[in-house]
Amino acid sequence: MITGSQCRAARALIEISREMLASFSGVSQDTILRFERKLETPADEVILSLRSALEKAGAVFLPEGERGIGVRLKFTRSEARRLSILESEGGVAGDDEVPGA
Repeated sequence: MITGSQCRAARALIEISREMLASFSGVSQDTILRFERKLETPADEVILSLRSALEKAGAVFLPEGERGIGVRLKFTRSEARRLSILESEGGVAGDDEVPGA
C-alpha cells in the first residue's frame, strides 16, 4: 500500500495533475484529493489502482526501511524527457522499406 503523502509526492515527481491521475487510474479526483490530504483512506483496491497508475507513469515506491517509506523516479530526468517526446510523436517510426524490392 501507499500513503496519501506518497501519492502526492509521486504526482509531483512525475509532474501529473490530480485530473490526469484520475483519468489514468479510474479513481475520482475528489477521492484522490481526500486521500492526499489524509481526510479519508479509500478501499485497498482504490489505493492499488492509484499505485499502479503512478508506477506506470514512472514512480517507484520505496518500502519502509531504515530511512522510512518514500518514492522516487523510475527514470532519470533525461530518460523521462525523451520518453515524453516519443509519446508526443506517436513513438519511434519503423522501417518503411519493403524487403527484397
